[in-house]
Amino acid sequence: MKKIRVNLGDRSYDICIGTKILERIGSKLKSFSSSPKAAIISNPTIYRLYGKKVLASIKSSGFDAIPVIIPDGERYKDISIVQKIYGELLKHGLDRKSALIALGGGVIGDITGFVASTYMRGIDYIQIPTTLLAQVDSSVGGKTGVNHKLGKNMIGTFYQPKLVWIDIDTLKTLPKRELRAGLAEAIKYGVIWDSKLFKFLEENKEKILSLNKKALGYLIRRSCEIKAAVVSKDERESGLRAILNYGHTIGHAIETATGYKKYLHGEALAIGMHTEARLAEKLGIVNEKSVRKIKSLIDSYCLPSEMPSKIDVNPLLASMQLDKKTVAGELNFILPERIGKVRIQKGIKGRIIRETLKTS
Repeated sequence: MKKIRVNLGDRSYDICIGTKILERIGSKLKSFSSSPKAAIISNPTIYRLYGKKVLASIKSSGFDAIPVIIPDGERYKDISIVQKIYGELLKHGLDRKSALIALGGGVIGDITGFVASTYMRGIDYIQIPTTLLAQVDSSVGGKTGVNHKLGKNMIGTFYQPKLVWIDIDTLKTLPKRELRAGLAEAIKYGVIWDSKLFKFLEENKEKILSLNKKALGYLIRRSCEIKAAVVSKDERESGLRAILNYGHTIGHAIETATGYKKYLHGEALAIGMHTEARLAEKLGIVNEKSVRKIKSLIDSYCLPSEMPSKIDVNPLLASMQLDKKTVAGELNFILPERIGKVRIQKGIKGRIIRETLKTS
């Protein structure tokens, strides 16, 4: 099992990556939780596949644990679902020493983290990500949140888990579309930080898509190492951590404009990364060759890279104005300078953004 440390003083924690490790989560939970009560937050599909195994492990370690099952999908990531979870936790007597276990993908992790950060002013939680997107990105770093009808992740907190427990074997049951969507976040890390990771993704497509454990292990480990390094330096996104949002300004706007129904997060991110690279090219920040390489890698994993042809640009721009990187009405973008390096770009004229959205 590989371990990566997220160094945040007394809130530091490990990211543990291995195979066939779900059965060991109970003893790990017992090592830091003093309460006999815990809850597993999951969706019907993931709980049917892995919930009973996790529940059995937790109960065998002496916990009185309950499952809380919520609907699957980004469109259910809202306050009404949070209220439902609060009700279940209160009904079953979970207290301030109890712990939550997020068993699922990014939506489950975001909601569970938000509930943990607010229930009785904060209780412990563990991330057990079961999608590639959650394993390489969203389970690490402590960003929690739910959506508002006007924008994605508009309501949230920074609240770190006690542990991230990644069992690569859970990817065996992941639909191919979800697997490809998760790879968008790995591509992001290649663009913003590590040209060697970018090259690895170019050269190992067949191994990755066929779930070769060595290839997946490297991909997950390297992505987590990068995110851990960034979060350890800038937990609350006051500077460096903003680079992790490459592709997300436009990607989140696309998700919001399409009602979280047409695209998976990784698919919208893929479009956002290519479009933001095109924006960087228009501004003379990056050369055409790098933009072509980014698009080619996105396309090679059968991810979308072009803006939807019938999408209205005006709602996209309105949604982008609500982006958390916007300061005093000024949109800030994370733009590539080359493969492996990005910058925070301020003061981009609205005309250029609009033109890029229309032509990408």
